[in-house]
Amino acid sequence: MNLEGLPAPIIEYINTLETHIDQLTEIVEKLQKRQFGQSSEKARYVLDDPNQLSFFNEAELCADESAPEPEFVREHTRKPKRTKEELARDLPVKKTVIELPEDERVCGICEAPLVPIGQEFVRRELNIIPAQVFVEEIYRVNYDCLLCEEESEQANIVKAPVPEPVVKRGLASPSSVAHVLYQKFVNAMPLYRQEQDWKNQGLLISRATLANWIIYVCQHWFSPLYDLLKTYLLASSVINADETVIQVLREDGKTPQSESRMWVYGTGNTGGPPVILFEYQPSRSGEHAKRFLAGFGGYLVTDGYIGYNSVPGVTHCGCWQHVRRKWSDAIPKTKDKTGQALKGFEFCERLFALERGFAGMTPEERVQVRQKLSKPVLEAYFKWLETVDPLGGSKLREAVVYSRNQKKPLMSFLLDGRVEISNNRAENAIRPFCVGRKNFLFAATVHGAQSSALAYSIVETAKANGLNPYQYLLYLLSELPSVITEGQTGRLPKFLPWAEELPERCRRDAALGHNALVNIPED
Repeated sequence: MNLEGLPAPIIEYINTLETHIDQLTEIVEKLQKRQFGQSSEKARYVLDDPNQLSFFNEAELCADESAPEPEFVREHTRKPKRTKEELARDLPVKKTVIELPEDERVCGICEAPLVPIGQEFVRRELNIIPAQVFVEEIYRVNYDCLLCEEESEQANIVKAPVPEPVVKRGLASPSSVAHVLYQKFVNAMPLYRQEQDWKNQGLLISRATLANWIIYVCQHWFSPLYDLLKTYLLASSVINADETVIQVLREDGKTPQSESRMWVYGTGNTGGPPVILFEYQPSRSGEHAKRFLAGFGGYLVTDGYIGYNSVPGVTHCGCWQHVRRKWSDAIPKTKDKTGQALKGFEFCERLFALERGFAGMTPEERVQVRQKLSKPVLEAYFKWLETVDPLGGSKLREAVVYSRNQKKPLMSFLLDGRVEISNNRAENAIRPFCVGRKNFLFAATVHGAQSSALAYSIVETAKANGLNPYQYLLYLLSELPSVITEGQTGRLPKFLPWAEELPERCRRDAALGHNALVNIPED
């Protein structure tokens, strides 16, 4: 638009309007992308040419004669399709033989009797036995010493020990409570659907009763194990952290519409057993992270939320996945290959490509090769960032400011090869909770939210350690009530998800689910 000759106030007003229009256009494009566009942030969905990294001058940024280049590039090979035999190899097998009825075992030509000459394989089918609900009546035998009674005229009664109930004064058993926990915290089935499922099984159990079961076992039996898992978490050298929204309807001092937070903390790529812990808190205050992580002095990997700066004595590490997401959001709908947002995105792609090449290295090797290859890319990125002067209020401005404010944490992964360049571990850990939240929407009480945090901690840590979550829950609920009631807390390490003492059934492939271990009828 030609603005020559117009008064200065008019020109300023027109420029303000154009800026506002650009901002509104960007907002509309962002909403369209969120509603209808590809959600993945992978390069092939953002760039027209996934191999295009033309902004980078390889000779200047990544030249290193000593770098073992062939080991950093791995050719992609498609995984072979699994056969039916491989899919069902861990399942029990029942052999069914189909025979002719006795009155038909006669030759149709000469009417002589037919004799079997062998069996022919026809096909393999997958069968499932629906869950069976029954009532178990528990009795115990009482014993008496007749000799003592004869000599002293007093009975010496000895009673067989009975395991502690998983929930006092109720019909709950370890298997029924484990089933409720599995359905809610693994399969994301809310309690009102489980209530209907129980009804279909012929049993009227209200969702209030199911909720009482969950709260009781989490507060009484899972809480001590959670505290033990926390000691392992805080002893780790790297922790990833994140938080998400949860709504609690009945909470003192807050309206039902207000937002609370579910925090997640997980061990990083340190080579030790993974631990994932959830914690409910009524707010997003950084003081909650400070209190939870008291005593931790390693690397803390988070997004750019300033609340984590409240945690003292740690090395704060940023998340390049969030940086890449900012640049991806700022790329115009036209995907102009000369745009600054695309250049920022390509920088991130270069770093992630290098990290994929470092995947098989030891932490010591990784920290050395990062200094040689990743550090020059980082230096070039932040030098280029100084030349970018985006429009105020734009997505491009947001991406630039984010990187500038996070420069030190974003550089911290160079210090230790165990630190990853993204906070994907925490985001992946909290995703099952977000999926479940879409179904159950809210927690009714604070106790319910706290119990959910305990249950998700046990389930997700079990899954991260390769356990079958249902079988692990069943084992814990069968053993922990007696162990904890009798004050034998010294035995708790034997119940950790990586303990050698766990039954073999807990280590079965988690993908089999809890109905896989069934008794197959004999032929």
